Amino acid sequence: MKKLVNDPKNVVNEAVAGFGAAHADLVRVSTDPLFIVRTDAPVAGKVGIVSGGGSGHEPMHGGFVGPGMLDAAVPGAVFTSPTPDPILAATKAVDGGAGVLHIVKNYTGDVLNFETAADLAAADGVEVRSVLVNDDVAVKDSLYTAGRRGVAGTVLVEKIAGAAADRGDDLESVALVAERVIGQVRSMGVALTPCVVPHAGQPSFTLAEDEIEIGIGIHGEPGRERIKLEPADAIVDRLLGPILDDIPFVAGDKVLLFVNGMGGTPQVELYIVFRRAAEVLTERGIEVTRTLVGNFTTALEMQGMSITVLKLDDELTTLWDAPVQTAALRWGR
Repeated sequence: MKKLVNDPKNVVNEAVAGFGAAHADLVRVSTDPLFIVRTDAPVAGKVGIVSGGGSGHEPMHGGFVGPGMLDAAVPGAVFTSPTPDPILAATKAVDGGAGVLHIVKNYTGDVLNFETAADLAAADGVEVRSVLVNDDVAVKDSLYTAGRRGVAGTVLVEKIAGAAADRGDDLESVALVAERVIGQVRSMGVALTPCVVPHAGQPSFTLAEDEIEIGIGIHGEPGRERIKLEPADAIVDRLLGPILDDIPFVAGDKVLLFVNGMGGTPQVELYIVFRRAAEVLTERGIEVTRTLVGNFTTALEMQGMSITVLKLDDELTTLWDAPVQTAALRWGR
C-alpha cells in the first residue's frame, strides 16, 4: 500500500486540519469534538444545515460547507459514521434560532447516530428535522442499510436545501424541498478497482483485472452483479436503464445529469461517460438542462463512477442555480 499518510490512526484529524487551513476563509474546524463549520455560523434567523458521515468520500461533506450549502459537516473515521457527540455539537453551533435540518445518508450507523444527536439537541431546546437520502437504485438492502443506500444524490440534496435555507425558508419548508429532491433523484455506480482503507492496509474487496462490479456502494459494498469489463457506452447503458426506469423518467422531463467519479477515475473518462449518458437521455426525449461532472462523492482511490439523474422543476432549477461558495462547489458569488 502506498499512501501519503503518517500514522493511519491520525488520517482524519490531519486531513481535517489541512482542510481547515486551506479554506480558512470559508470554514473553521472544531477539534474536540471534530466537526467543520462555516466561519460565520450561526447565521441568525436562518435554518442551519448539517450533514456528515464517514471520511473517505471527499469532498463530501466538508467540501460543501459554506454560504448556499451546508452550515456544518461532521466527519467520522474512514467509512465509519461520526458518533452523536460531534453531531450534537455541530447542530448547536449552527442553530441561529430557526432550527436545524440534518441531511443523513441511509446507512445504519449514520441513521442511528444522527437520530440520537437530534434527540439530544431537542432536549436542549434546538428544533431539528431530518431527511434520509436513499437515491441508490442498485441494491434495496445491504450489510450497511435497511432500504436503499444514500450515495452521490446527497450532493444535490445538500445544494438545493442549502439554497432554500439561504433564501429564508423556514425549517418545515427547507425539509420539504429536501424531501422533494430525494423523491426525484436516482443513482447507480460501477467499480473498476477496489480501494484501500488506510488502517486496514489491504483492498476492501477483490476484482480480477478483467472484472467490474455493477451497482457498487460508496464503501465498496457489493453491487448487483460482477461482469467482464465492457466498453464505456455499454456500462453507461447498464447503469442508466435501472435509473430511468425507477421513477420512471419519461419524455418531456427536464433533468440534472451528474456524472460522479469515485476518486481514481480521470476526468477524460468521466466525460466519455457523460457523453453517452446525455445521448441516451436525448434519445428518450429527456432534456438535460443542468449538469455536474467530477469527483464529488468518492471512495478513496477507487476507480469507477456513478450516474445520478434528478428530475427538475422550475423551483428546483432556481435553487440549483442559486449562489454557492464552498471548497468544492462555487458559483454566482
